Amino acid sequence: MQTLLNNSLAKHLLFLRLPETGAGTYWQLYEQGVDIETLLDKPATSLKSFLRPAALKALLAFRSGSLLTRRLEQDLAYIASQPDLHCLTFDDPLYPRLLREIPKPPPLLFVRGDPTCLSLPQVAIVGSRNPTASGTENAERFARYLAECGFAITSGLALGIDAAAHQGVLNAGGKTIAVMGTGIDLIYPARHRGLAQAILHSGGALVSEFPLGVSSQAANFPQRNRIISGLCGGVLVVEAAVQSGSLITASYALQHDREVFAIPGSIHSPLARGCHQLIRQGATLVETAQDIVDQLAGLISYKRHEAGRALIVRSLFDEPQTNEVAPVLDASEQALLDALGFDPLSLDLLAERTGADIGSLSAGLITLEIKGLVQQIGACYQRI
Repeated sequence: MQTLLNNSLAKHLLFLRLPETGAGTYWQLYEQGVDIETLLDKPATSLKSFLRPAALKALLAFRSGSLLTRRLEQDLAYIASQPDLHCLTFDDPLYPRLLREIPKPPPLLFVRGDPTCLSLPQVAIVGSRNPTASGTENAERFARYLAECGFAITSGLALGIDAAAHQGVLNAGGKTIAVMGTGIDLIYPARHRGLAQAILHSGGALVSEFPLGVSSQAANFPQRNRIISGLCGGVLVVEAAVQSGSLITASYALQHDREVFAIPGSIHSPLARGCHQLIRQGATLVETAQDIVDQLAGLISYKRHEAGRALIVRSLFDEPQTNEVAPVLDASEQALLDALGFDPLSLDLLAERTGADIGSLSAGLITLEIKGLVQQIGACYQRI
């Protein structure tokens, strides 16, 4: 079985497979002067002071042939069969510099796609898995703008804000990185297989520190979030409840001395409370993506024109020019739009605010919806 351990990668793969081990154990050993290259070559009697009983038992079983042996053989065979799969040990020149700086970084990174994009200047965009329509739109637009300014966008391939951020980058023709809470060979959620393929086709990357075949488990995602933060110069939280994984990512960002940005929302929205909490704790309130560009300008090279004198800055909400004419509103429609404000509002509250009857309000809102100025969210209406 020792022939399986004929290179550094095989030893790292075996170490990942040992129970009750991980990045924490790896770096504890490192601090004691024990290198992974020599640890697994030591006699069993000398390993008791370095490994927990379950890990030591598994290693001894590996030496005599076991399920762990077969798994390592399968890992090596799978990696050899995947030309776009890269395994970056901590001392690999392609291992991203910023990630090296965090406490207990992953000793081994699985990267599918282009590993060089992990060293690009990055902004993480995270948020709720069940965002509002405006939250989804903000994530897509911020990601698109930041990608056009030269940033790679990093997120977690999850439903909601993560997916919108990845898609925004793809729409801009930029590069995006998805950090996974599963093994690199499993896409979670399964419905995002197409999105994952699009990320790879655009020159981006999928990243994981978990062994092959590891499925989605709740404990994996906080661990995944520290990588998202570690890769980036800043983290943008779009929408988040007070207790959410996005705030865990923001917490890691603070520990890693990264910038934290948050988009404020309605005081009535539960998904704004996490952002408001971050702002109270010192996160930078942002209203446009240019606010982020201004603060992280040192990470990127701006596109310039006229011999580099003028910055090319486009409004976040600029769209390609078309021949469409802005909808014309009569006085009653404009008054209704003004009364609606910018927070989601139920029909009953709108009637109380305006003094109008429900029937005329319903008709007016339908007209505004047809004109693309209002959308219905559940039992409420919201200005677009």
